[in-house]
Amino acid sequence: MLNSVLIVAAGRGHRLGGEIPKQFLPVGGICSLRRAVDAFLALDAIDLLRVVIHPDDQALCEAALAGIDDRRLLAPVHGGATRAQSVRLGLESFRDTGTGKILIHDAARPFIPAGVIEAVLSALDQAEGAFAALPVVDALWNADGDHALAPVSRDGLWRAQTPQGFDFDAILAAHRGHDGEAHDDVAVARAAGMDVRIVQGAEANFKITTAADLERAQAELMRLENDRRAD
Repeated sequence: MLNSVLIVAAGRGHRLGGEIPKQFLPVGGICSLRRAVDAFLALDAIDLLRVVIHPDDQALCEAALAGIDDRRLLAPVHGGATRAQSVRLGLESFRDTGTGKILIHDAARPFIPAGVIEAVLSALDQAEGAFAALPVVDALWNADGDHALAPVSRDGLWRAQTPQGFDFDAILAAHRGHDGEAHDDVAVARAAGMDVRIVQGAEANFKITTAADLERAQAELMRLENDRRAD
């Protein structure tokens, strides 16, 4: 059975301003989507990869992925009106490919470490689902408007990241049976009763959503380049 990747790039969020969706904005001259695709294709454990995009972003996607000569990269598919619909359509496109494990990743997370990808794949040997996450470390407060009410325990709380990996047949069935939107694919899996494990994520694996995130991405890129020079 094959290990496949679905990168979700169908969002239309413009919180960064301008007309270009965040996953296509350049980070050091290379957009977030391309960096994410390159990170997965760098691993021999990945057998197939496909991107799900908004129908209006075909040209942006073609430009982002230009020059990749890798048989594992499949043609993109178009998503739906919501993220959940886009993921389901992306999953449907992997039917009859022999996919056993599927990793679902946000295109706006460009700096996914290889070790995190491998850890999620490995966890799928023992569970129907697994995802990268970080424990909550900041103090949490319940509030009424801007009035603090009471602290909230951090025990057992995690910040979810992607990739979120699953047994392919199980998550496809879960999405087919899901009605409405969901926070992420783990929510869909748990609603269907799937056993999902948590693996340690990485601080570098943040999602670019705001202008501040884009600045952080530029800083992270400089750090990575400095580390390479040091090696």
